Amino acid sequence: MLKVTKKVPSRFIMGINNFGRRVLSKDVLPLWNPQLPGGGTSRVGIINTEADILYFPSCVNSLFGSPDGVTGLNEAFLLLCSRANIKVRVPEDIASLCCGTPWKSKGLLAGYESMSSQTRKALIKGASAQGIPVVSDSTSCTDGLADLVKKEGGIEIVDALAFISEKVLPVLKVQKKISSLALHPTCSGVQLGLNAAMHEIASAISDEVVIPENWACCGYAGDRGMLHPELTQSATRAEAREITARTFEKYASSNRPCEIGLSDATGQIYVHLLQLLEEASRP
Repeated sequence: MLKVTKKVPSRFIMGINNFGRRVLSKDVLPLWNPQLPGGGTSRVGIINTEADILYFPSCVNSLFGSPDGVTGLNEAFLLLCSRANIKVRVPEDIASLCCGTPWKSKGLLAGYESMSSQTRKALIKGASAQGIPVVSDSTSCTDGLADLVKKEGGIEIVDALAFISEKVLPVLKVQKKISSLALHPTCSGVQLGLNAAMHEIASAISDEVVIPENWACCGYAGDRGMLHPELTQSATRAEAREITARTFEKYASSNRPCEIGLSDATGQIYVHLLQLLEEASRP
């Protein structure tokens, strides 16, 4: 759908969208704006019987594509693994799998249980049975997957930031450094203890890494920032003021909704930190 909206005049879409929000409810139909990214690429399974990890690309990066000229997160992660000679497997039915957080966060428990069951089976088959960890590329999804399998034994969920920091970064050669980088940690990343890994990766590719003193939750919270954009505007006001007081070469976070929220707030292009690492380490 987002791929279609990029090809239709903004005024036409906004008129229909605003009418729909008045009729249906602002809690049901998200607000579209011209700054929203187009749709991303579909997730595709990778069969590899000798894999070192089971990669679980998030559905949110298929829903929201990367900015023009930026390699998608899915492809960037696979390229980084390839440069470190790490063999990757992706669930064959990944296109229909999800961590379940969108259902759980809205209280749609029947949907959550159904999706959880389906995803859990795929993780058991692809990771637990093979004795390899599951690597998730979005921090909120990492948290959701960990919660989904916490009653299962033998399934290790690792966030891509921690995995890349530990297994890939030590053998990766950074070819071109970024002069300055504004970094936005995510709420789920803080909860999972990922700030150290995030800062280590950022420091490897940039001479100056800045986490704003006024850093806080962006308020986007999945789709809340689209349903009620005033929440994100309020939540990011102080951080955006600090960020826009100067210029940075690059801007990064580790969760697509947060990147969109910060991009809206600052007028700058935020991408996943691993996308910048992939770019900086190209041969």
